[in-house]
Amino acid sequence: MGKYSASLVQFGLMPGARSVAAGLLLALLAGCADDAAVSQTDHAAAPPPVAAEPVPADDSVSGVDDIDQATAAAGDLSLRRDAPLHYTVKPGDTLWGIANYYLSDAWQWPQLWYTNGQIKNPHLIYPGEILTLVMVNGRPRLTLAEDRLHPRIRELPLDQAIPAIPIDAVREFLRGPRLVTKAEAEKAPYVVEFADESLIAGQNNNVYVKNLPNNGTASWSLVRVGNAYTDPDTHEVLGYEAIPTGEADLREYGKPAEMRLTRSPQEVEIGNRLLPLEAESFKADFYPHPPAQPVDGRILSVYGGLTQIAQYDIVAINRGSRDGLDPGTMLGIYQQGQKVPDPYGDGKVQLPEQKAGLLMVFKVTPRLSYGLVLKETRASHINDKVHSPSATRH
Repeated sequence: MGKYSASLVQFGLMPGARSVAAGLLLALLAGCADDAAVSQTDHAAAPPPVAAEPVPADDSVSGVDDIDQATAAAGDLSLRRDAPLHYTVKPGDTLWGIANYYLSDAWQWPQLWYTNGQIKNPHLIYPGEILTLVMVNGRPRLTLAEDRLHPRIRELPLDQAIPAIPIDAVREFLRGPRLVTKAEAEKAPYVVEFADESLIAGQNNNVYVKNLPNNGTASWSLVRVGNAYTDPDTHEVLGYEAIPTGEADLREYGKPAEMRLTRSPQEVEIGNRLLPLEAESFKADFYPHPPAQPVDGRILSVYGGLTQIAQYDIVAINRGSRDGLDPGTMLGIYQQGQKVPDPYGDGKVQLPEQKAGLLMVFKVTPRLSYGLVLKETRASHINDKVHSPSATRH
């Protein structure tokens, strides 16, 4: 399993050692699932879908014959001049990808999508459905062709809707590093010896574990506690990186307890800590939206030990739920402006920030979040800034 590369502070605990549909499962562009679908999924309620404006009961809906007509009436909506008037959803599509066919700023999808109040979850889109660009009260909107005249409640399973972003981009991360506090790490059980007295252990080997609670939990995650995520602005320690080394099942409880390694992506070492298996936290029921309040943050690390950021990289940022972030929040990435010498004066001149890309938050903790880079327009790096995204003007 790859590791984050970041500006970190050494911790020193170790002795050796799952839609708005288009382009997440790393930020899925889906709204809240319909009642039946929600009852079949085990997840916390997502925020309700956002429409550009309330839709009156006497909507005037007409077709679009000229895309220039639609873009001229789009206002702040970044409707593309090459947007298709009709699009048939295909297997393999993502909500993010479809949004990019219609918008220069795909995060504006909730403003483009036409909700008429009779569709339970307008952000769930399925292969074979036809999207049609229409004019609603003089403004361009996108709708399902059949739902515009004959709204219906969908009965297809939630998991057949297209995802918001490419699932493969986040699949490895879902079993990647997690955030723990110093207290959580210090209190966690730990490996004291290998059953066969080897220096390292792997899958199907047995290990002895000290301080394992007799609470009925049989399966655990083994981690190597690494370095601290430190906020570069406030110097606050946001938490510690816990890097998975394996998973183990209890064979016999005792002091120490004997456990069998069932999975080992990395070498398990004496001193590795044991944490409860983390419940699946990546959900398909969120949609892209700007932050609810201004955000001024920084990129702390890039998953995989990289320093330069590319499309579909996963990054950690020093802002979380306490700062108003939630899954689906869109943030612009901005390259820090350099300080250059003043050729005719003393000191240096601070150059402005340059927009470098766009990311979608998909996993949130109170003080730190993880995001998927969906667009890259110039090189960006660790410590570059993240802000509310700005719309592209015509």
